[in-house]
Amino acid sequence: MPAASPDPEPRTVQEHASPPIQTTVVGSYPAPAWLLAQPSLPALRDAMLTVFKTQELAGIDVVTDGELSRFDVNHPETQGMIEYFIHPLAGVDASFSRADVGAFRRQAGMQFRKQPAGVVRGAIGEGTLDLPAAAASDALTTKPLKFTVTSPYMLAKSLLDLHYRDIRQLAFAIADVYREQAASLAAPVLQIDEANLVGAPHDGEWAADVINRVFDGFSGHKGVHLCFGNYGGQTIQQGLFRDLLPFFNRLECDHLILEFARPGDAELPVFRDLKPDIALGIGVVDIKDNAVETPDLIARRIERAVTVLGAERIKWVHPDCGFWMLSRIVADQKMHALVKGRDLYLGVNTTKE
Repeated sequence: MPAASPDPEPRTVQEHASPPIQTTVVGSYPAPAWLLAQPSLPALRDAMLTVFKTQELAGIDVVTDGELSRFDVNHPETQGMIEYFIHPLAGVDASFSRADVGAFRRQAGMQFRKQPAGVVRGAIGEGTLDLPAAAASDALTTKPLKFTVTSPYMLAKSLLDLHYRDIRQLAFAIADVYREQAASLAAPVLQIDEANLVGAPHDGEWAADVINRVFDGFSGHKGVHLCFGNYGGQTIQQGLFRDLLPFFNRLECDHLILEFARPGDAELPVFRDLKPDIALGIGVVDIKDNAVETPDLIARRIERAVTVLGAERIKWVHPDCGFWMLSRIVADQKMHALVKGRDLYLGVNTTKE
């Protein structure tokens, strides 16, 4: 009997994505109704297979698991992108008093939340958080997998801190937990999501250092997603990319994943001053609108970005944010349009089924 062949090396972005501009999604996908009706681990696996196959059929180059395991019926407005990471941590109490809620509501920049995600009553530790186990779904797809985590800065902002009483110390404590676990992530791409900093650009310098702390533990491709918020389908933060240029230039990452479809591309020239070793991903699909973009519109948005910033800068195209708030049929059509629009811009023959 022949000896078993060794496990293959983890897939990389370069092995599977040869186009000069790659397509990806930001992370979330609408949870299938049958998964919500009868949740179980086998049903979750089946749902992930569905999400992966849907992206593969659309032609997406770098896929995600749809973040389905994070969905929290108690917090549908954020698809579980906050509580999923916070509640397992040691030092965080998920129960709080009316006084705790009142204290949280007096914190700047979080008025859109009615209560904190938790109360920090002791030193932060990993507790039962297990990111490597959550990222182990790469065996369910033939494409390179992107694993996403919510920025420690954003998580710290959503907490009431009665222990450190210093948001920087709290954010770095969460980043240290991430960093240790990031070293064991199987996914070839790690993306850190930040949707709060746009409203507080003065925190940009140290917020970048927090993100870099996480990336210190990861050896794969590193991306940072920043948007203006998607809280129940609503834009939360008001701000300008130009105010965050120092933040972007301080990051130690490979590419950015930024929102341009909804706010428009007027700020593209800002990124002429982005340091040359960071590639730019541009949002060309509006996830806050059910109308499906045409491939021609997407191709024109790509052309505009390349005209302003050059082909050497524009390496990714994607939706502005996650798809979780849309119906599945709309999300699926938007993914197909994304790939067809990219191919149209590149001059690829897309008539083949």
